[in-house]
Amino acid sequence: MEDIAQIYKALSEQMRLRILMLLMHGELCVCELMAVLEEPQSKVSRHVAYLKNSGLIEGKRMGTWNHYFLKEPLEGLAAAHVEFLRKELSGLDWVRSDVEKMKEVQTRKLCEASPEIRKRASGTRGTTAAGKTVVRRKRKANS
Repeated sequence: MEDIAQIYKALSEQMRLRILMLLMHGELCVCELMAVLEEPQSKVSRHVAYLKNSGLIEGKRMGTWNHYFLKEPLEGLAAAHVEFLRKELSGLDWVRSDVEKMKEVQTRKLCEASPEIRKRASGTRGTTAAGKTVVRRKRKANS
């Protein structure tokens, strides 16, 4: 019963669904997930860890970055849910938008880029007083 609850908990959050849908297209680096989702490394890593602990994905370290992919083979309830999500969510606008952005991000080869290029590519996020999320770039200090 614990495993079933863990799978449902993993699938109950939008960020984790987005990550899972992206990983259905193949292995991705954390830096690529950060750029597609426009979220900081800490937040992406927290959600990736949740998916990993639920047994839906696996990871491996490659140099500085961790790369993640769907666990193969998935069995039982996990496999059925992933297949259901693949069929039912693939046509949704937000999924198609994430996949398009993922393809664009992959052409930039962020894992191979310098730390400064990765930082510029991902930006930082903030919230306005009205509650809208905005991407803010760090400013250089005046010398």
